[in-house]
Amino acid sequence: MNVVSLVGRPNTGKSALFNRLARKRVAIVFDQPGVTRDRVTREVELGSRRVMLVDTGGIAFDRGVTGDPLDSETRGQAALAVEDSAVCVVVVDAREGITPLDQEVVERVRDSGVHCLVAANKCDTADDDWRAEEFARFGLDVLPVSAEHSRGVEDLVQAVVSRLPPAEADESAAKPLRVAVVGRPNVGKSSYINRLLNAPRVIVSEIAGTTRDAVEVPFAIGSGPEARHYMLVDTAGMKPHTKMSKSSVDNFSLFRSEEAIEEADVVVLLLDPTMGPTMQDKRIAGKILDAKKACVLMMNKWDLVAADGITDEKKAAEAVRTMMPFLAFAPIVFCSNKSGYNIRRTVDAIDRAAASAGERLPTGMLNRVIETAAKRTLSPMVRGRRLKIYYALQVSTNPQTIRFFVNDPKLVTPAYLAYLERMIRARFGLEGAPLRMFLKARPRNGRPGAKGGAAPEAEAEA
Repeated sequence: MNVVSLVGRPNTGKSALFNRLARKRVAIVFDQPGVTRDRVTREVELGSRRVMLVDTGGIAFDRGVTGDPLDSETRGQAALAVEDSAVCVVVVDAREGITPLDQEVVERVRDSGVHCLVAANKCDTADDDWRAEEFARFGLDVLPVSAEHSRGVEDLVQAVVSRLPPAEADESAAKPLRVAVVGRPNVGKSSYINRLLNAPRVIVSEIAGTTRDAVEVPFAIGSGPEARHYMLVDTAGMKPHTKMSKSSVDNFSLFRSEEAIEEADVVVLLLDPTMGPTMQDKRIAGKILDAKKACVLMMNKWDLVAADGITDEKKAAEAVRTMMPFLAFAPIVFCSNKSGYNIRRTVDAIDRAAASAGERLPTGMLNRVIETAAKRTLSPMVRGRRLKIYYALQVSTNPQTIRFFVNDPKLVTPAYLAYLERMIRARFGLEGAPLRMFLKARPRNGRPGAKGGAAPEAEAEA
């Protein structure tokens, strides 16, 4: 897919323009230089074309501009974005006029040989358009725009589309599997994505909070019709709310991470085996459960504990299950970004979780499982009555949802529901997929499709 990148010095409004073109708040916009570090990408529609839009960090050749110790890494990411681009938009601040840094950015983009133009941002009214004329000195087409008020954005879109190469037949690819990689700060999320791609696609540093945006990275295994396509989403380390200021960039980063979980098909939760599951890990797991997402637990840095003589993965997995019993359905993979140990197995686990979340359960087979379970273990007596299950039906996938038609939903106990879930998983697997179960009151002859069935009296979610 053709790449359109937005580049420029810090604080010219690249992220605001990116969000305007994407028609969604994807990149973090904050009145502080150096907020964007990685390449933030989003597949969008510009005019009649689908492109990969890329927001980059502000290019500063002097750390004093942003005060960010990762300036050189940010510049490297921006340079790679330009290199991959079909069209590059240099975003400048029309109010401040030309600066030496603008000049240097334009020269470097022009030297790349990529089609480029200038978006003179912050021309909020027609009276500001004269400010854009100064940038014609660069010898490039200049368009006055206002990302905040959406002025001139359509003209910019037309100018970009006119410079794109002809559309290819396979430009509209199949929807990729969306995989959000989440966890506490410094557990190795960015390193994991770089290891999968075998390239420095996202910035990795020992500094906690290096990743700020939710960074989307296309990834494929194989080629042609048999290729498996993924959209990996690297997220910021999720800190407890108590450790963040309400006005800090961290707060915006946390929101983006939570949003990435909501939008994902599969969530990979990275844990640090040198510390074991912490309270914050459990909070993040709770967000995954609340979103009803397929999940894979990844014990990264296994090489570190193996060096200390801990090699029994089975015992370690049992310890994790004891501490996080609510994620018992999620597979656990022990791996190492550094050595590459079991990295391929993590992809296989992701594939299995996605397949489980979308699996169709044959109605007849499902009811035979329930019937066998009910005969093997009777439901407990509640106020002198016993739960009776007349019928079960899978009503949706992603997440897996089963509705039970019973005599009275109030007669069920949590232990018996857990037993039914174990029996269903034992028969169908569903590794990595959450399972929602609803109980609906209905007389015995009131199963779906039966004549004369009474209206439901009550329904409860388990």
